[in-house]
Amino acid sequence: MSAFEFIFSFFGLLLGLALAEGLGGLSRALKASHRVRIGWATTLLGVFVSCDVVSFWMYGWALRDMLPLNWPVMFCGFLVTAIYYVAASLIFPDDFEEWGDLNAYFDRHYRKVMGAVLLCNLALMATTVGLIGSQGMLTARLLVCTWSFFPVSLLAILVRERRIVIGCLIWLILLYPLSAVWH
Repeated sequence: MSAFEFIFSFFGLLLGLALAEGLGGLSRALKASHRVRIGWATTLLGVFVSCDVVSFWMYGWALRDMLPLNWPVMFCGFLVTAIYYVAASLIFPDDFEEWGDLNAYFDRHYRKVMGAVLLCNLALMATTVGLIGSQGMLTARLLVCTWSFFPVSLLAILVRERRIVIGCLIWLILLYPLSAVWH
């Protein structure tokens, strides 16, 4: 087993659990949809977090040959993947009976979720720059697909207007397919 296989078996497990937590919440929400209104905001937040977890997984693969097997990498990787798990667990309530409308739940918890994902991405970008340097980090593609993530996420955290947050989430979600087709 290579160092990367060892490191990523652990990170992959936690990232997989984060995806399962988000998808499990979505499936419970769909099952309860006759009793609770899901709403666009919660749905978009779930899609955003899922996309971001997958992109983090992809970054891990891209950085696989540069990640040393040591305590700081394991512990920082644990912290980031644990934050993703907690963020995913906050997207949907545990008890849908308490919430007749998930928009109210969204309004109470989206800042924590968005802040957690922003923190994970800051750690990822700091690690990426630390491992490969900042050369070539200001191309048009990276400015749009990578760097626009940070101010848009921060805007979503700071505003209280749900329509603006939804707009930010739509922009953030669109970054994932855009980065896949823009080479």
